[in-house]
This record gives sequence, structure tokens and C-alpha cells, in this order.
Amino acid sequence: MGGASGTRKVGPVTRPEPADEITGYAFAAGRGDSAAAAAFVRATQHDVRRFLVHLSGAREVDDLVQETYLRAWRSLPGFAGRSSARTWLFAIARRVAVDHVRAAVARPRTTGVADWHRFADETGAPAASAPDGEVTLWGLVDDLVPERREAFVATQVLGLSYAEAARVCGCPIGTIRSRVARAREDLVAALATPAAGPAPQHRRGVG
Repeated sequence: MGGASGTRKVGPVTRPEPADEITGYAFAAGRGDSAAAAAFVRATQHDVRRFLVHLSGAREVDDLVQETYLRAWRSLPGFAGRSSARTWLFAIARRVAVDHVRAAVARPRTTGVADWHRFADETGAPAASAPDGEVTLWGLVDDLVPERREAFVATQVLGLSYAEAARVCGCPIGTIRSRVARAREDLVAALATPAAGPAPQHRRGVG
């Protein structure tokens, strides 16, 4: 073979070009760019907080958000961009929520009407459906079966695609579609029977 060694040279492994601004921030932060790290947090923290509130409740959400970013910073050197950085971060947040729920003692949580209205503003839930006095925290969405709530919040509140939500939740796309469809059916049924009161609260839990 004319002196050929018979082996192929392998070039240096390079990360793919970022497909979006947030992913670009993640790559730059992984290289030690503190300004990019700050931009990454600013661009994602609102949605991360909302996601964790729906999965774990509002009481300890500040600690859970902090833990999510601590884990993200430790994992940044291994982030290869196989999914968007936003999807990757939500997957970390979900694992934080799972760890929290498994360690916590589940107990009913209630909140006042003012908190219901804040929730309605964030999610589009009809504030008029909230009864007088105290209502179950997060209202109708919180009454969903945990797996359906998780899929519904990821796709309908946070705007993830079904494929992205599937990566976050660790299940097939078809499962996400089914859970979202069933969540919608549950919400429609709950809204159609306001006099019946809130459904029995499901034990919080994901995964």
C-alpha cells in the first residue's frame, strides 16, 4: 500500500457549534467565562424556578434552584451539546426535584386566594374557579397525577417540545404525548365540575 500505515488519523474532538444562545452561554461558561455563566443563569432561572415549583412546591424552591445550578456547574465540563443547554438544565432540575421529594415527608399544602391568582397569571388557569378561602396549592394542576403534571408543565407551561420533554423526563415521546393528553382531559373534567371541590391531592412525586 505504498508505505501506508493502514491506520487513519483521528482529528481533535470538538464540541458542536451551539444551536441557540443559551447553549452558547453554557459552552462559554464551561470554558470559564464568568459573564457567560451569569447570562446563562439570567436566561434560564425563571423557567427553572417555575418547573421546580410545579414538581416540588414553593416552600423550598429557592434551595432547589440553587442546587440545580450547583449541579449544573459541576457538570458543565461534560456538557457535549447533544441536546440544548435548556433541556439539559431541566433534566438536572428534575433530578433535584426527585431527590427532594424522596427525602421529604409528604404533607398537604394549602395557600390563600392571592397565591391562586399569582398561579393563574403564570399558567393561564382560570382564577374564577378558585373557591373562597384557602385552596390547594397550585390548584388544578397540582391535582394531576405526578407524571401527567410533569409532562403538562414541561410542554404547556415551559414550552418544551415533546422531544425535549421526553429527554427531560427520561421516557419516549409517545409517553409524553399520552400524558399531556390525559392531563388536558383531567383539567377539562375538573373545570366542568367546580361544585365538586378539589380532587383528592395526589402524593407529590416525580420519577
